Amino acid sequence: MTKRSTDVTPVKSSRREFLRAGTASVAAGAIAANLGLTSAVHAAGSDILRVGLIGCGGRGTGAASQALNADKNTRLVAVADAFGDRLETSLKSLRGSHGDRVQVDEEHKFVGFDAYKDVIAASDVVLLTTPPHFRPIHLKAAVEAGKHVFCEKPVAVDAAGIRSVLETAELAKKKNLSLVSGLCWRYHPAIKETIARVHDGQIGDITALQCSYNSGGVWDPRRTREQCSNEMEYQMRNWYYYTWLSGDFNVEQHIHSLDKIAWVMHDETPVKISGSGGRIQRSDPKYGNVYDHFSIVYEYANGVKAFARCRHFRGCNVDVTDHYFGSKGTCSIASARTSIEGEDKWRYRGPSSNMYQVEHDELFAAIRSGNPINNGHYMSMSSMLAIAGRMTAYTGKTLTWEDCMNSKLDLTPPAYEWGALETPQVAIPGVTKFV
Repeated sequence: MTKRSTDVTPVKSSRREFLRAGTASVAAGAIAANLGLTSAVHAAGSDILRVGLIGCGGRGTGAASQALNADKNTRLVAVADAFGDRLETSLKSLRGSHGDRVQVDEEHKFVGFDAYKDVIAASDVVLLTTPPHFRPIHLKAAVEAGKHVFCEKPVAVDAAGIRSVLETAELAKKKNLSLVSGLCWRYHPAIKETIARVHDGQIGDITALQCSYNSGGVWDPRRTREQCSNEMEYQMRNWYYYTWLSGDFNVEQHIHSLDKIAWVMHDETPVKISGSGGRIQRSDPKYGNVYDHFSIVYEYANGVKAFARCRHFRGCNVDVTDHYFGSKGTCSIASARTSIEGEDKWRYRGPSSNMYQVEHDELFAAIRSGNPINNGHYMSMSSMLAIAGRMTAYTGKTLTWEDCMNSKLDLTPPAYEWGALETPQVAIPGVTKFV
């Protein structure tokens, strides 16, 4: 097993090569195709579930903590990140909150583009929390190795990645593996009951939907080019601002609102997508090539339209809400506050819970019971809904769902290695081509 190194070692490989080779590199660590409650699942035949973390940022650190909270017989045994400093910061935090249940020795700290392989080999349950671009690669390798997975959203940044994830999700079903998505609102009790009432007809037939994710933005670029050894490091450090890594914020963040629309629509896919977007406040080159606002319309086969808008504008009003309009009333969601107005008024007054924790509670309960959860289909379709919105905004073209799903766009860089990398251009609607 490869020891941790603080150096960044060049890795020359395309995503396609990663997807082909992932199985071979982790096969030695796969104990069984079906991970149930047999002794083969656990370290040395015990009841301990070995957890591996791939991606040691804030979300990854949180996910690891929630995995340890979810089951008293979990242990964090291996971690991986592109950067050694992030790995150490994460471990320091986790050791502070979970003590000796963090059992990551020096031999199980892995750094670099290939580090995911070693974590998968050492674990029973794998947490995938890297920048979204790497999700299809890591998910495929974990499932082929027979590991249960917590998979953060979104699951890909392009249609090629979505097609890969859909195949992997089917493989997870065949292997009776649990695959739980980080689309956390599906695990929130208030939202679950609210959407159930919508599905039961409390607001009648859906006539239109609207969602907004208008906020002040996220973290500013963390490193300058002068502080990085090369362009690949610079873009990886500032991954949110590069479409190939994050998918743009319509995909990385607004997906939560789009996922709720998909949920209300019974995960049906739209037939037509149109919209626009651009950069107004975040126009400085330090913000990479992502937009700072989108406005997308999704049209469904029954004529219902979903109007989705999002923006990152500082100094403006914040609006993160969802509204579903029906023939008998309207459903509104603002964070966990939900209500229905109309013929049959209702407001959720039940218990609340930490949806991030519930995701892991249900994942580990499913593993222990031998009744796997598989969120693979809806996490893929909601990710694709967001990607389709980005594609129509970038190109200025009205697209069909089939156009988007069959897109040949592949945002994979020429190689996964530390060194020179082209700076992506900002898309220009009417000029940028749909691929």
